[in-house]
Amino acid sequence: QVQLVESGGGSVQAGGSLRLSCTVSGYAYSDYCMGWFRQAPGRELEGVAAIRTGSRATYYTDSVRGRFTISQDTAKNTLYLQMNSLKPEDTAMYYCATKTTCGLEWRNPAAFGYWGQGTQVTVSS
Repeated sequence: QVQLVESGGGSVQAGGSLRLSCTVSGYAYSDYCMGWFRQAPGRELEGVAAIRTGSRATYYTDSVRGRFTISQDTAKNTLYLQMNSLKPEDTAMYYCATKTTCGLEWRNPAAFGYWGQGTQVTVSS
């Protein structure tokens, strides 16, 4: 059984930092795509970043590039999202998800088969 468990959310002031973690268990593949998505109230689920675990190729949406860094610790089966220079518009529920390949579909939440429960990030001005 595949399980993804996120942690690390919280409340910070604008300009602050948070690091989200997502630990994966039970996934049969050693080379796969892991992504971070977020959903703010009243808005659609948005792809934030993704990483291919084998090649470590990374993908970012424009609004977070240069502020967020996606990384992985393969020994711990854990994905991270380091979020710096946070803005109020980053406030959302953040989810990690996984599927077999990245590429152009990395932004598409419907392409991801396994999801974590989410962790809330709140950035105050």
